[in-house]
Amino acid sequence: MAQIAKSSCPLNCWDCCGFSVSIEDGKITSIDGDKDHPITQGKICGRGRTLVDKTNSSKRLLYPLKRVDGKFLRVSWQQALDEIAAKMAELKYKYGSSSILHSHDYANSGLLKNLDQRFFNCFGGVTEVTGSICWGSGIEAQKWDFGNSHSHAPEDLLNSRHIVIWGRNVARTNLHLFQRLQQAKKKGIPITVIDPIYNATAKIANQHFSIKPGMDGLLAAGVIKEIVEQGLQDSQFIQNHSAGFEDLQSLIESISFEEICEKAEVSREIITYLAQVYAGGPVSTFIGLGMQRYSNGGNTIRLIDALVAISGNIGIPGGGANFGKLQVGQSFDIGALALPERKKESRQFTMMKQAEGILNAKNPGIKMVFVTCGNPALQVPDSNHVEKAFRSAETVVVIDHFLTDTALLADYVLPSTTVFEEEDIYYSSMDHHYVNYGPKLVDAPGETKSDLWVWTELAERLGFGEAFHFTRQEFIAMGLKPLASLGITYESLKEANHKELPVKKVPWQNKQFQTPSGKYEFTSQLGQIKGYESKLALTLPAESKWTNPYQAKKYPYSLLTIHPLRSNHSQHYDLIQGLGRLKVEISPDLSENLQISEGDLVRVWNERGEVNGFAAVMKAAHPGTINIDEGIWKKFGGSINVLTSDRESDNGMGSTVYDCLVNIEKITQL
Repeated sequence: MAQIAKSSCPLNCWDCCGFSVSIEDGKITSIDGDKDHPITQGKICGRGRTLVDKTNSSKRLLYPLKRVDGKFLRVSWQQALDEIAAKMAELKYKYGSSSILHSHDYANSGLLKNLDQRFFNCFGGVTEVTGSICWGSGIEAQKWDFGNSHSHAPEDLLNSRHIVIWGRNVARTNLHLFQRLQQAKKKGIPITVIDPIYNATAKIANQHFSIKPGMDGLLAAGVIKEIVEQGLQDSQFIQNHSAGFEDLQSLIESISFEEICEKAEVSREIITYLAQVYAGGPVSTFIGLGMQRYSNGGNTIRLIDALVAISGNIGIPGGGANFGKLQVGQSFDIGALALPERKKESRQFTMMKQAEGILNAKNPGIKMVFVTCGNPALQVPDSNHVEKAFRSAETVVVIDHFLTDTALLADYVLPSTTVFEEEDIYYSSMDHHYVNYGPKLVDAPGETKSDLWVWTELAERLGFGEAFHFTRQEFIAMGLKPLASLGITYESLKEANHKELPVKKVPWQNKQFQTPSGKYEFTSQLGQIKGYESKLALTLPAESKWTNPYQAKKYPYSLLTIHPLRSNHSQHYDLIQGLGRLKVEISPDLSENLQISEGDLVRVWNERGEVNGFAAVMKAAHPGTINIDEGIWKKFGGSINVLTSDRESDNGMGSTVYDCLVNIEKITQL
């Protein structure tokens, strides 16, 4: 007889769904949506359902592995941890603790995943990665503009007069927002999608506008110019609640509509239409992740923010520049979990430049790399460079469920538990503001251990075991402490399965911003403090015919690397039949001009590398556009990041993986 238990999706995506999990004979047999969850309401995506296969997979790592003479051998936990701890102690003594790099990402949204920071801080501090490949430049941009990155509550969407989905395919990445869009459309709220690709979200929209990849900031500047020239701006907001508008005004006066239309490859009529939409608010704007993955990515998000601001759509129901929802994570006491005060020394590389950091670090050099919650050999740009860097380290330790491309570069691979084999709480930092409880439902297979068990054992060996003398329940309570006065405790959350966090459902309604001036800043003081250009600019991608005509002649096509439909980044490629081949999606004009048909073998290349795969012709896309979903493993034809650059975005906190020109040709064999 199957037992049914409520749990949560741990995947770091927009939705953080509530689960209803079936367990039989100590094994997870199926996953459905929790119909009682107030946001996800019983609907989950295929990525969440695949967690059954992930948990039960015969390919899972079950025992610690050590590389000996180029081959992995099974070793005991005692041997693996003794040797890793001894190596860490030796490196700290000889070179200092920053000779160790902690390479991490955000594959899992569990609160207790922050305990890796606790371990490395108590060790004395190590070299850390900052920024984000995924959304770093956009988050930083909104911090410059607003002082933080806040989005409206999901239900506020229905207060809009118009909805603009700018560079987001929510049908693929944000299932429950897609459902809310369908609801809004039934209520007669028009939807406009701006995207180079005609995708599933565009199919339900009233309008879809195609744009040259990387030129979204120019389009936003054109709409601002139109609004100002027509006198449709919100002068009261600009005068009383903003700073630096005169700099924005000078900027838009410096460019003509003709130049904007030529470079963004949009019509003048689109600019006029969008100006009327924004001036006739409230308008909800949902900003995607892809267009901030360019060298001009931070500035692009800032120009869209500026458009939302000057049109009076900030701090009103049905409005907002909706990108991140940092209020959710800021509800917890991460400091109590991470203990940053225990850090004695540290050094930082950006996540994008960690390969360069490893290879060039001095005093001390990087001697050990410790990887948690990530797969940098695939996911970090310029992956050939990443592989070279990891091979240069004396010791690489990876905690994971499978022998990923990164694990294959390791000296020690430590098998970790899945969501159903450990207790934690989960939350989204991008969409809704509920926290979900995830109980331990089944025992872990083999000798698999939780990350927390690993940290505790290593801490004991390294002399700071007292920092981990807490149960999982006590650590969860520690993180929830700021919420206890509101009745959100470990006990209440365990009983209710989910709780609503105390966030502002309409951010900035009081027009009090978290910037140095307390106002919305068109010219950013924070940017100036950090040593960057503080004024908005009409910048372009680093790889375009306007910025590098010689390169664009050799590599004339724009490459996008969007999130896969069935995998959370690289996590599911080895689990789902059919994902194990590289699909190259091309715009219809490329199919016609290059005589490439559906299913043809093709080569895609630039000066950084090449991949081979099978062509698929998109129904509609901006001319000269290619897409290859990110995350595909090397053995299936990846990594697509052999083509992408490790340049940082304009504000230093994001990747430029979409800022990528390539060439393509038909070939006869792989």
